[in-house]
Amino acid sequence: MKLNKLKGWTLATLLISGGASAAELLNSSYDVSRELFTALNPAFETQWQKEGNPALTIKQSHAGSSKQALAILQGLRADVVTYNQVTDVQILHDRGNLIPADWQARLPNNSSPFYSTMAFLVRKGNPKQIHDWNDLVRSDVKLIFPNPKTSGNGRYTYLAAWGAANLSDGGDQAKSREWMKRFLGNVEVFDTGGRGATTTFVERNLGDVLISFESEVKNIQKQYGDAGYEVIVPPVDILAEFPVAWVDKNVERNGTEKAAKAYLNYLYSPEAQKIITSFNYRVYDKQAMAATKGQFPETKLFRVEDQFGSWPKVMQTHFATGGELDQLLAEGHR
Repeated sequence: MKLNKLKGWTLATLLISGGASAAELLNSSYDVSRELFTALNPAFETQWQKEGNPALTIKQSHAGSSKQALAILQGLRADVVTYNQVTDVQILHDRGNLIPADWQARLPNNSSPFYSTMAFLVRKGNPKQIHDWNDLVRSDVKLIFPNPKTSGNGRYTYLAAWGAANLSDGGDQAKSREWMKRFLGNVEVFDTGGRGATTTFVERNLGDVLISFESEVKNIQKQYGDAGYEVIVPPVDILAEFPVAWVDKNVERNGTEKAAKAYLNYLYSPEAQKIITSFNYRVYDKQAMAATKGQFPETKLFRVEDQFGSWPKVMQTHFATGGELDQLLAEGHR
């Protein structure tokens, strides 16, 4: 897995067929999904052409999911979005009317073909003996994770920590706020996206614990082998959904509606679900999950909506200017 940070979207080489440029799709995705779609895209392109369609090239755009959504609102004509948070897709309807209000009903599992949770990456031997969320608020522990203001990855980390503390404290919000103040006070670096946080932890050697999606930290461990890092999935954690959608206004203008819909439906196919699990994402396909016995530790997953209410409420309460995140950071620096 390459850890170099890519900025913006890169132009793929045009595929030439019979002297004409191939059709293209642009997939706007979150920061740490590069390797996943590098594997998925060629498989779909081959299947698409075998079905008698013209040759197709899929291009990728990667950054923090909120930044990606903003780029589309500002004119980036992405055909599909594959994000790591519902609100970053919903905003395409709320602020741009680019997709319909019922976009989540168009594909299975609320338009989420796979999911994950948060995990801790620690250095070999687990020198700080990190096992659960409560270990992350000790004064001798320094944390690395993305900024919740710019990253869906970071927002899930923040909400996973708060939700776990809240369950541990029996719903005592005052205790949970104090716990979160200590948790945020231990953050050494807030990068803008998940891949930047990975680079900070691995290449700059900062922090004792990297918190990121289970898929990301396991892929890092796989790259470095047993010599480098260990992965901890806490016993209580958050369900992180990965919603997808075709961008209706863009596919109409680009003439790519058929390909865009087929591409996203492909993500639910047995072939794609198997590829997705190979990158350490959890899937809804029972056969694909049965084949991964021992790969995914058991953990009690809670939903954002069950702990915090609707996503719009979460965004307003916690991540808006002057919200809980800003207040906790300010209180922690007094």
